[in-house]
Amino acid sequence: MNRQELIERIASETEDSKASVARILDSFIRTVQATVAEGSEVKLSGFGKFEKAKVSARNGRNPLTKEPLALPETVRPRFVPGALFKAAVKA
Repeated sequence: MNRQELIERIASETEDSKASVARILDSFIRTVQATVAEGSEVKLSGFGKFEKAKVSARNGRNPLTKEPLALPETVRPRFVPGALFKAAVKA
């Protein structure tokens, strides 16, 4: 499912306009991104948690030349699914 299909599905379920749903979805995405970038978590009960995760420095390899590389420590976004989400996918 892509963004447009998600908007269409939500609009049909809520009987709201696609434009309104698109604005709400955009606002949700911006809010989650800004909150996680600040270092805070966004927790949605039953759905999951968006958080900032530190990835330690490690050794890697250039896939083209096969030369070893030192990959620096970095920070990435992470999503941890909640129990209800896991159960829904498992079913």
